[in-house]
Amino acid sequence: MTKNKLQKFQENTTFINLFQPELSSVMTADFELKGQWNSQYFKNSNPIVLELGCGKGEYTIGLSKLFPNKNFIGIDIKGARLWRGAKTATEEHLPNVGFVRTRIEQIASFFAPNEVDEIWVTFPDPQPRPAKAQKRLTSSRFLNLYAQFLKPNGIVHLKTDCQPLHEYTREVVLQNGMRTNVCTKNLYATVNPNEPILGIRTFYEQQFLAQGMPITYLNFCMSHKGPFVEPAM
Repeated sequence: MTKNKLQKFQENTTFINLFQPELSSVMTADFELKGQWNSQYFKNSNPIVLELGCGKGEYTIGLSKLFPNKNFIGIDIKGARLWRGAKTATEEHLPNVGFVRTRIEQIASFFAPNEVDEIWVTFPDPQPRPAKAQKRLTSSRFLNLYAQFLKPNGIVHLKTDCQPLHEYTREVVLQNGMRTNVCTKNLYATVNPNEPILGIRTFYEQQFLAQGMPITYLNFCMSHKGPFVEPAM
């Protein structure tokens, strides 16, 4: 492990906006803030929005500035990446931002029923092999997890450069009878250019755009609690 990474891990322990419970603890018991994020951490009743696989937190930070009346929590397993988001939020005194270091598989240990309003999945690992479809963050496996804490008719956003992942998720939505709000294979060519979310572009997204790769976007409503099933693809 490099000295720089060790320094980041050490600084992570000083951030009050970054939570790093032991993985073993949340596998056997709920996290202490489950059901209390609004009252104990954010100190308000504003909607809670998650970014899954947030990396350096670029999208979490960007959304928090665009929507100061919402609370944002970025979730990732990579502590060195989370350091950047937690540090930026600390330096810029952003009160509506938090980060959690954990695996997405354990997410139900952190949030109570009806505690979360929206979920963002931004440029996730597409897991291209069909045998690994259940590892995709928009698979039926993960939707069944999200249903445990997402409010009725909660929104899920998927933004990706991977056309097959976009198509797969669209089929998941159709197969499970959910409502699609926005579906485009080329976000920047089809969505109103004044749409605020277009102003947030992660480092990798800018690289994709520079290479001429279209960015897809899917926004759908989880209108029931499941159980969700995989599409026949």
